[in-house]
Order: sequence, then C-alpha cells, then structure tokens
Amino acid sequence: MSRAAFHTVHSPSPEASAHLAQHLAPAFAPGDVILLDGDIGAGKTHFARNLIQALQGPEFAEDVPSPTFTLVQTYDTPMGEVWHADLYRLGDVSDVFELGMDEAFETALCLIEWPDRLGPAAPDTALTLRLATRGETGRSIAFVGDHCWQTRLAPYLERTTLK
Repeated sequence: MSRAAFHTVHSPSPEASAHLAQHLAPAFAPGDVILLDGDIGAGKTHFARNLIQALQGPEFAEDVPSPTFTLVQTYDTPMGEVWHADLYRLGDVSDVFELGMDEAFETALCLIEWPDRLGPAAPDTALTLRLATRGETGRSIAFVGDHCWQTRLAPYLERTTLK
C-alpha cells in the first residue's frame, strides 16, 4: 500500500528545484535513505546532483554525473559519505547486496533513483520524493514518509519559497 504525501512542492523551473535541494541538504544525515521516484526526465538526477553539491560545500563541489552506467557513485562530504544510485539497469534485487547498498543504508546518506528496483529491500524508514513534470520546465515534488520525516522536514518546508 502506498502512503500519501505529507507535503507537495510545485517547482516552476530547474533552478527552483535546485534551490529546493540545496535548501533541504542540511536536513539529511548518514543513515537516511531518500528514494527519488519519477519517470525519465522528471528531474531525479538534477535534484540529487544539487543536493550532493550543497552537501559538499561551494569550495569542494565536484561534478556529479548520473550513475546510470556505474549504478553507484559515492561522494565524501563534511556531513559524511553520500551514495547516489541509479537502479534503472539493476538486474535483480540481490544485486543491491552485491553493491553493498544494504550496509550503506546504515552508514551513508543514500539517494536512490528508480527505487522500485529495490523491491522488499527498500528501507521502511526511507523518505520518498515523487517527482513529476508540470508543463515545459515545472515539477511537482511530493514528500512521502512517516511522521518522523514530516516533523523533521517541517522547518525546512515551511520556509521554502520557489520562484
């Protein structure tokens, strides 16, 4: 059964989506799993890239390519390690364990594109961001998670203004 969104943001542009990712970055910590759900072109990689670069800090921000072909890219940040995974090409859910993602779920901030490929390996405590296109450049970003996520993100989401 799918949970309902506790908050939805309507982003008018890629720049606004980038701003949202940067604004939310301080809310996340090692052990958090963020499931980025949406169709091709919905902005999953764009969101992850901006979140990772915000965590790296302006003086250390590096290129953040899509992990489509490598499946996983890892980054060191002052907050801790970040794993960015694109599971679109994942052959079997057992590959999640071969990649070491089950351990990363406990020790790193994990950003997972195509989370449906995780199947039952998806952590129950994960935050899901459902991204969808709205017109040419807009996106809707729905936040789905338990009450802990709602409480934790409330101060960040209440202060978010996108233009």
